[in-house]
Amino acid sequence: MTALKQTAAPHAAPAAGRMAIGIAADHGGFDLKEDLLARLRGAGHEVTDFGDRKRQPEDDYPDFVIPLARAVANGKVHRGIAICGSGVGASVAANKVAGVRACLIHETFSAHQGVEDDDINIICLGGLVVGRALAWELVQRFLAARFSGEGRHRRRLAKVAELEGHD
Repeated sequence: MTALKQTAAPHAAPAAGRMAIGIAADHGGFDLKEDLLARLRGAGHEVTDFGDRKRQPEDDYPDFVIPLARAVANGKVHRGIAICGSGVGASVAANKVAGVRACLIHETFSAHQGVEDDDINIICLGGLVVGRALAWELVQRFLAARFSGEGRHRRRLAKVAELEGHD
């Protein structure tokens, strides 16, 4: 088994304060994306909007989520927020990109625990499932959390990285 590279480097989230965040949504998540985008910018974060930039019923979540996932994997943004109607499709698409650990989150415990134990770097939300207030709380907990780096978690992540062909 190969050892996991520092999952926190080189694109680790800063310890506190301003963070570079990417956000993407299809028509099912468009309204929630717009709300979160304004809140994130209002909180002082640098946010890259990967689209969609207007509500288009015929758009497809991979067209927006995959560029977001690549930006997270390449370290162009620290963390990502992917939204579709249920959050399921966004999660499936994002996890196809090597180096991405995306998870569908609809409750507060997993929003921080997923980062602390599993080093998730993209939170996926269902724009038709989660209300704006809860979504904002989930995003805040996700962004505030840091990977613990404990040996057992690194060992597990190394096994996942092997599936992606990482050294």
